[in-house]
Amino acid sequence: MTVPTVLQKILARKAEEVAERRAHVSFAELEQRARAADAPRGFAAALLAQAQRKQPAVIAEVKKASPSKGVLRENFSPADIARSYQEGGATCLSVLTDIDYFMGSDAYLQEARAACALPVIRKDFMIDPYQVVEARAIGADCILLIVSALDDARMAELAAVAREQQLDVLVEVHDGDELERALKTLDTPLIGINNRNLHTFEVSLDTTLDLLPEIPRDRLVVTESGILNRADIELMEVNEVYAFLVGEAFMRADDPGVELKRLFFPERRNVVLGADPD
Repeated sequence: MTVPTVLQKILARKAEEVAERRAHVSFAELEQRARAADAPRGFAAALLAQAQRKQPAVIAEVKKASPSKGVLRENFSPADIARSYQEGGATCLSVLTDIDYFMGSDAYLQEARAACALPVIRKDFMIDPYQVVEARAIGADCILLIVSALDDARMAELAAVAREQQLDVLVEVHDGDELERALKTLDTPLIGINNRNLHTFEVSLDTTLDLLPEIPRDRLVVTESGILNRADIELMEVNEVYAFLVGEAFMRADDPGVELKRLFFPERRNVVLGADPD
């Protein structure tokens, strides 16, 4: 397993961060907080229901910055963004909680979830069971497991802890080898295919299309990165991919939810409420 250099740096810092958090809040105390958290909203179920109707199941991302692009949105209010996404037709939210590389925060997830009724995934680099319980404690409904960041044993362990915490799992792959490992190790219904090459940072939607034949029909494919226009969406839909994780295209828009509706539900923009048909 060759871990890209940038990911190695992120994971090294993440291990330090987990140790710092564990020193501040014990695992036992964290478990107590997790038990007191609101019931999960059903992240996977929401996506599956929408995709079964052959409608776009959009995981709309709340992301202030990225390592490669810097700050994406100066005027950043997670609650306002979450409400806008819900109005725009999002099925779920993704909230970045990584501090050092994405300017994220646990508080952003809590604010976004409290402002809407949508299920939320904690988007972070999960390497330790502590983080999974922490995700439940802060109100997440799902966690992300990045295959390139984990060996098979740790991936299975984190997924097992997620099940115990009643959290769904989105497992993310970048290539055929990672997909094979994910399918062998996990039975999660959600397979995320990241179209960004972590070694070169190039983005190609062919990554999703090339891997589709290898994915069992009982798994839901979520295409991630590189969805920028209607043609990209239609390309996926004609290949029966209905679940999308989109962040940058929305974060750069004046109103993220309006941009979501423009891209994914253009027919709704033509409906004028209360208009006289004559």
